[in-house]
This record gives sequence, C-alpha cells and structure tokens, in this order.
Amino acid sequence: MPPVAITARDLAAAADARIVSGDPSVAIGRIGIDSRAVEAGDLFVAIRGERFDGHDFVAQAFAAGAAGAVVDRAIAAPDGRLVIEGDDTTRALQTIARDVRRRSGAKVVAITGSAGKTTTKEVCAELLSTRYEVFRNKGNLNNHIGLPLSLLELRAGAEVAVVELGMNHPGEIRTLVGIAEPEVRVWTNVGDAHIGFFASAEAIADAKAEILESAAPGAVLIANADDDRIMSRTGAFAGRVVTFGHERAADVHAANVCLLGLDGVKADVTTPSGRFRLESPLLGRGNLSNVLAATAVAVTLGVPVDEIATRARGLEPARHRGELLRLPGGITLIDDAYNSSPSALQRSLEIVAGAAGSARKVAVLGEMLELGSHAPGLHRTCGEAAFRSGLDLLVAVGGAAAAELADGARAAGMPTTSVFHVAEREAAIHETLRRVRPGDLVLVKGSRGIGLEAVVDRLKREFA
Repeated sequence: MPPVAITARDLAAAADARIVSGDPSVAIGRIGIDSRAVEAGDLFVAIRGERFDGHDFVAQAFAAGAAGAVVDRAIAAPDGRLVIEGDDTTRALQTIARDVRRRSGAKVVAITGSAGKTTTKEVCAELLSTRYEVFRNKGNLNNHIGLPLSLLELRAGAEVAVVELGMNHPGEIRTLVGIAEPEVRVWTNVGDAHIGFFASAEAIADAKAEILESAAPGAVLIANADDDRIMSRTGAFAGRVVTFGHERAADVHAANVCLLGLDGVKADVTTPSGRFRLESPLLGRGNLSNVLAATAVAVTLGVPVDEIATRARGLEPARHRGELLRLPGGITLIDDAYNSSPSALQRSLEIVAGAAGSARKVAVLGEMLELGSHAPGLHRTCGEAAFRSGLDLLVAVGGAAAAELADGARAAGMPTTSVFHVAEREAAIHETLRRVRPGDLVLVKGSRGIGLEAVVDRLKREFA
C-alpha cells in the first residue's frame, strides 16, 4: 500500500475541529502525545489523562520543534504555527486514527480475550507476513489511547494491521471496535482476568462480546469453539463465523495433540484450505489455542497451509510471556512474568507438571491483581493447583492474596518447609537466589504490578 498523506485540513475535518492558526494545506508528519518525544515537524495532541493534562506541555512541544498542536482550549502558538482546536482531544485522537485507518486501505485484524491476546497477535503477524506487509501494535498498546496511536502507524503503508483490544470495564471494547473497524475479529477466550471489576465471568463475557457489534456483512469472527461462553454469543454476529479448537469440532481443528513439555506441541490440524502437521515450540495448551486462532486468521486471509506449517516451527514467544530460557549456569527458566490471572496461571502450572528432566520444580508466583472480592478464594485454588503440579519449592509474592496462595499449597499437602510467602519482589529475589540451584526448572509468573521481571533479570545474571 502507498503511504497515506494527510494535511491539516484533512485532520481537522476528521476530528470535527477547527484550525485557529497555521496553514490548512500543510502536510502532517508524525502525530504523538508525549511532549518528551516530540521532534521537529511533529503534531502534538494534548490529551487529558487521570494524572496529567497535555495542555500543560504544549509550550514544551513547540519548543522541541512541533509543527502544531491539537487542543481543546485556547493556547498561544509561536510563529503562527498550526493549532487545531476541538471539544475533546482524546476523541480527536481516536477519530483521526480511524480516518487514517480508512484512508490506508489496510485490512484490520482485532483480537480480544481474557488471556493470550499478545501471543495470538504476534503469531498472527508472523503467519500473515508470509504474504502481506504487516503492522502489529507494539507491546500492549490496546486501550482507548494506545490503539489510536497504533493505527496512526498505518500511514506507512501496511497491507494488514494486527491489533489487540483490551478492556477491564464494559463499553471499552465497543469504543475500540468503533475506532479500528476490523474486517477480522478474534475472540480467544473468556477467563477470570479483571474479574474484580465484574459481577461474574458471564459479565466478562458480555463485555468481551462487544467485539461482535457493528460488523459489516463481510466481516469475519474467529471464535474459540472450546469456550462455551463465546459460542453461546456468536449468534449475535452479523458476519461469518470461523471456529477453532482442539477439544470440539471446529473449522480449524487440532487432533492427535501431543504436548511435549518444554519442547512445545505437535498436532494434526485440519482447516478449510487443507491439512498440515503443526509443530510449534510454544508451550502448553493455551499456546496451542493461540496458534490455532492465528491459523484461522491466516487461512481466512489466504495464507497456504504449507506456509503456516513452516512458519509455525520457528515461532518465538513474546518477551516475558512464556519464554523458555536455558541459562548457562544450569537452570531452566520459564519467564512468564508479564502478567497473570488464575486461569492463565493454572495453564502455566500444567506446563510445569508435564515437564521432565529437571532436578526440582520451582515456582515464583506473584499476587494476581484486579480480582476484587474473588481474590482470596482464587489464590487459594491456585495454591492447590501449584501442589498438584509437582512443585518442590514455591515462593508466593505479594500481600494477603499471595499468602492465601501459599496457604492453599500447604493445605493441599505441600510441605511447609517448601512454601514461602514474601511481601515484596526484593525479598522474592533474595529467597529465590538462596534456594534455587543448578538443575532446577523455575517458573516465574505474576501480575504486572508485582514486577517479577526483576526476579527473572537477577536469575539471568546469577546463572549466566
């Protein structure tokens, strides 16, 4: 696709705003919201956040060379530079991004689900890149600010964009779908992440089901056939539904599944475009589901199954999301420290349970946040799962909920001398380094706010 050119006049029209100074015909370069990252010629959008107001940094952006600013109140612009004024700068950013998305001509694949969004996004992008110029949003830029910033990158001329849609409250997915207008929508699963903001898992499913809304007749939904909550809601989708799964019949179906512990997974996959032997180094059933979802997207967009099979063999996990690291100092590390939820943690513990060849199995598990009143019971249940996974050593990190995780493991039968609860990550680092030794398999997993990447980093240094 050719790059997308846009003028100040185009941008003001898209944002339903007015140009109060500057040349309407001037070409717009980069668009950003961080005054610290502004370069000469950029357009600065002064959004208002919970703890800051971008209007306080407009002067700084102009001093750094910004060609203009989008604001929602009167400001002074030096040298007659461009100022576009509207009613809501966040909404302006979103509508500008939608306009760029439309002008780009790119197909948009949007992914939501309680777990595995980023891995599914990365695998989708890898499989589609065999045939297309693909853009994927960086990290987890998947909210009402991050998604528009990602879509603005389509000005560079990608043919397909693969993006995540995140949420922790009702209405958020609806907003993101309205911005991205995806041709292909992917719903990976319904789990217990963010359940503290909802009355039940059914309420989470209802919020995720906003991915089905406002679909054109030609739109496609990629849906998890193994998830009852998803399948009970797909009838509301106006377009075509393509299912994936390995437990039930599906359009993209894995049979003869062989989980290979730390060596990944193999399966025979049937698709509407043919069959292939899947061999993926990504670990566990959760990642098998993620790969099947991405396969359904790739097949839908015309990627041949032999190319899918070839690319799948070389897949790598996203950073801190199930990375398998065999450290020179003799330990095997599963780095899943980016985030956690009860269902995702139990899938990681299944991987540990199925792994062979280590002297001992160790887990450093951080408290799972945003679970609300469900937190004590869910942490205790995960502690019981930790015991069943065959752990020799457990370090639980965090507050009262993490203590419940440790208590659950002890109550299930794990020796008291093998279970430790610490309040902070520095103590977790100390306790882990004291007890881990060469030959161990170590899983590190916790919610983002607990910061267990620090444990991973120290293990890498100590066992380098």
